[in-house]
Amino acid sequence: MKKLALAAAFAAAASTVSAGTMEAPVMEAPVVVEETAASSSAAGVVIPLVVLAIIAAAVAMD
Repeated sequence: MKKLALAAAFAAAASTVSAGTMEAPVMEAPVVVEETAASSSAAGVVIPLVVLAIIAAAVAMD
């Protein structure tokens, strides 16, 4: 009888130890990675073309 009572006491103690709390679980916010917009390659072409057009217009006026 003592062994049964001892086993019941250990079972009760083990279940209360591993029960945890009744608080709501805390969820971490997801990490959002925003990609930066790539620079347009057209800007690298337009500026030299405008400079060439200005130079051509200056040469044509002479």
